[in-house]
Amino acid sequence: MTSVHTSAQERAARGVARPEWAGPGGGVPEPPEQPIAWSMLSRALSVPLILGLVCFLPAVIAAQPGSGVRDTAYWLQLVLTCYAGARLATMILSTRRRLLQGVFWMFVYIAMGVAPFAQVVIGQTPTPMVGPRQDLVTAVAMVLVGCAAFDLGALLASRRPLRRPAPSTRGTGAGPAVAHPLRLRLLVLVAFAASAFYVLKLGGPSVFFSSRQEINETVAASGVAAEGSNVGSAFVKGFGQVPALLALLFYARRLATSYRARRTPSTALVWVALVALNLVVNNPVSNARYWFLTVLMAFVFTAFPSSAAIYRVVLATGVVGALVVFPYADRFRYDDEGQRPAQSASVFEPLVTKDYDQMVMFANTISWVDTRGHTYGRQLTGSALFFVPRAVWSGKPEDTGVRVGQWMGLRMTNLSAPLWTEFWVDFGASGVIGGLALIGYAVARTDRRYALAVTRAGPGPGSVLAIAAPLLAGYTFILLRGPLLQAAGKLAIAALCLLLISTFKERRAARRR
Repeated sequence: MTSVHTSAQERAARGVARPEWAGPGGGVPEPPEQPIAWSMLSRALSVPLILGLVCFLPAVIAAQPGSGVRDTAYWLQLVLTCYAGARLATMILSTRRRLLQGVFWMFVYIAMGVAPFAQVVIGQTPTPMVGPRQDLVTAVAMVLVGCAAFDLGALLASRRPLRRPAPSTRGTGAGPAVAHPLRLRLLVLVAFAASAFYVLKLGGPSVFFSSRQEINETVAASGVAAEGSNVGSAFVKGFGQVPALLALLFYARRLATSYRARRTPSTALVWVALVALNLVVNNPVSNARYWFLTVLMAFVFTAFPSSAAIYRVVLATGVVGALVVFPYADRFRYDDEGQRPAQSASVFEPLVTKDYDQMVMFANTISWVDTRGHTYGRQLTGSALFFVPRAVWSGKPEDTGVRVGQWMGLRMTNLSAPLWTEFWVDFGASGVIGGLALIGYAVARTDRRYALAVTRAGPGPGSVLAIAAPLLAGYTFILLRGPLLQAAGKLAIAALCLLLISTFKERRAARRR
């Protein structure tokens, strides 16, 4: 009787490699789960972690003294906080890394859950709420519904197998995107040239170690930004920072995953030079905290591509860092004269006086839309066409946060516009539900492909997805915080750089073995 199963030797002879953990059917197999030792450890940690995120921290916040009213907004906010905490705990304890989903739930838990809940309890918000209390109830409810839609999209993505590349007539198939060696070297040259222009345009390296205030003043005085338009300054800053970061990430991955690269002095020297370059243009002194968080997270996940421990530590400690460190991380935003002293009587006070204005800005956006109606795609179109100068497009939409801030009569309009508000401004509740569902689906699919890219069966040190996913994970904080018009520039520059250096070589059978 003929054996039903083909032996590994026969598969190798035919040039077909199929890992022991490959799944049935024509889809791309999922990566293996973690060893039994971690499964036992995760079960031991699950109870305190879930209790801490879902029960203990919300209970401590609820016990804080304050003038907040325990109405519908209070209870909806509590439900949202517990829901996001449970989902974050699931991401941390999962046997498979879900990089983008984990970062999404970490943001929701802190910026849309814990911080707004503390604001409701204490009765104080970072930005005044100009509309009725019912708008806050609507905002919390829509964030909760959007999170459920995100989960639904992720669930649908998990039920659909990943497609296996179709084999060609020569027994090879088009592989995943990898960095072309020559184009990667050109990216390094472009990074040094663009960053050098950026540094010289602002007056030298010393400016980058002063304060963000001085950087902004230097950009304004350099003549890069035209009156009424920030496209020029955004391009100079974006090309001065993004190619340098991408080049560093590619060389860091080569050193982390390739024994041959670690034995090549030129690779190490280029990496050291890129580190020095990024310490100038991407340091935490002269850059926004969210951008430096992107740089840090992208580098960590690239340098430790297959470490499940690093993934879980980042998510777990990210909650503590967001509560304790992040509100005070703007130490270098102003010079000494403009520095605002940090005074806090409670660990939760920074959550109601600084930074975390996402939920109240959603409520203000609902009030703004009630007075003028939805824009039916205009705001999102403006974000997609961010590169068009206002001199060419006189009616180009402004940032959503800026528009709402101006309507509120505020002088300082550098306000957040979380992703939920962008969908709400254009399409209302249906936009929030549909948009978050699509994002959940795309994010879950990307997580699965990223998990394959960082395994031994992946495309190797030059994998583009192994760089793009960590970069996007860090940038997720900026995209979720908004406004999208501000966030689109650097994301588009990164996509352009990745597209120009990518190649889709055919995978040889010998390589698959």
